[in-house]
Amino acid sequence: METDHKTTAPEDPNEVFLRMWTHHEPALRAFVHACLPRAGEVDEVMQNVSLVAWRKFPTLADHTLFPRWACLIARYEILMARRRHARDRLVLDEDVIARLADEGAEEMPVRSRQLEALDCCIEKLRREHRELALAAYAPDTSMKALAAQLSRTEGSLYQLLARIRQELLRCVERTLAREAHLP
Repeated sequence: METDHKTTAPEDPNEVFLRMWTHHEPALRAFVHACLPRAGEVDEVMQNVSLVAWRKFPTLADHTLFPRWACLIARYEILMARRRHARDRLVLDEDVIARLADEGAEEMPVRSRQLEALDCCIEKLRREHRELALAAYAPDTSMKALAAQLSRTEGSLYQLLARIRQELLRCVERTLAREAHLP
């Protein structure tokens, strides 16, 4: 009699890294942007952070620490960028960068939970409201064109979107409050 033994292959570390990087990159980019004034510098630092993180990922034993670990890498990359651009007038002091890095690392899990709650709340919206909200905040969307497409005035569209945002805010707050009371 043959038994069915299901064996699962170990996960590819590159795949694990890409999933984690993709999930945490927006919050990490926001942190880097808070420390650096120019978009070009942010892009340069983010590219360096991704390369360093990818190369050093095998040394990260506990993957739950990824956001904090990536923030630490970003902090060093920001400091190196600061040194490269030290002659610029808009350079933050290293102590300020260190403080921002610490706060950013602490806030990443909170921001992640907020985004997850928002995703769930968007899914709970009525189909028409969900489609409208997603269309309104899509890149290169103009409210004027969207209003014309929906045969509405821009003013009424803005009012409807304001009500949808309020509905989403209340839903996210309720979701996070429920999570806070779970053991």
